[in-house]
Amino acid sequence: MNSFTYTRAEAVEAAVREKSASDQVKFIAGGTNLLDLMKENIERPTRLIDINHLPLTQIEASPEGGLRLGALATNADTAWHPEVEKRYPLLSQAILAGASPQLRNMATNGGNLFQRTRCYYFYDLATPCNKREPGSGCSAIGGYNRILGILGTSESCIATHPSDMCVALAALAATVRVTGQNGERVVKFEDFHRLPGDTPQFDNTLQPDEIVTAIDLPAEDFSRNFSYLKLRDRTSYAFALVSVAAALQLDGNTIREGRLALGGVAHKPWRDQEAENMLRGQPATEDTFRRVAAKVVENARGYSHNTFKIELAKRAIVRALKQATEGQPVTEAFQNSNP
Repeated sequence: MNSFTYTRAEAVEAAVREKSASDQVKFIAGGTNLLDLMKENIERPTRLIDINHLPLTQIEASPEGGLRLGALATNADTAWHPEVEKRYPLLSQAILAGASPQLRNMATNGGNLFQRTRCYYFYDLATPCNKREPGSGCSAIGGYNRILGILGTSESCIATHPSDMCVALAALAATVRVTGQNGERVVKFEDFHRLPGDTPQFDNTLQPDEIVTAIDLPAEDFSRNFSYLKLRDRTSYAFALVSVAAALQLDGNTIREGRLALGGVAHKPWRDQEAENMLRGQPATEDTFRRVAAKVVENARGYSHNTFKIELAKRAIVRALKQATEGQPVTEAFQNSNP
């Protein structure tokens, strides 16, 4: 048991001030990932700051006409919120595809952004892992890597981001509001998480003293034609091998605007805006969707056990876009092959 101190923050400014004191200080809210990491000795904070009493639980209209999700609103409260279900059903479906009801009741919106990879080797202290111990090597590249990345990987890391919620937030072009000692700033969701590069120990672009206070959803309407497709080894309590968040705005059978993001394939939720541009003005047909899918995976790289994910991703993209076109919002499926 690693010893640590525990304090409770009552204001955002106090939380930021306490967090800036040391890089061994961690915020804790629901704790659904952090506590597991502490039990496995992957995270060893010397101090925990309980932020559950901060006034960040509201879900309310934003000044720009969208919706602001408080960082401490739970995943369950967010998924079932009437405005989220009505205006952003893609997000609701993605949240409900993740974890279990018990975890969603505890997990917070802010915490969901900070989930760490579920790479086997990250959790195995007996093996080298650049994310856990920079410079030690990546055991996954030459090891058992079936669940790991095919896009945006590096020679240092092929880990994937595990969140379902974040895939939908990427597709919806959300923004993240953060506060630090230098004040408040807004980060585009696509810029919040990082690719591994040579520093895979860093999952996001947040500064050490900053705290997420809210997530803003834009006013743009994707509430009619959308789909969240999650392919995994079992249909309950499992992380995605490949997931796709697809949303379309249609004029008849012509695509006016399209959004597309993938999970389970990269170190961050993978949104390809060049592929989205290929949707604009095109007929909502399987041929269009196949061309877009090919574009998304054109630079994909498979490793010894996960090459199958390249074809799986292509098929999932086509399927999700077809479901969005037809107004079939969500389908979950097994991927029970064992390549």
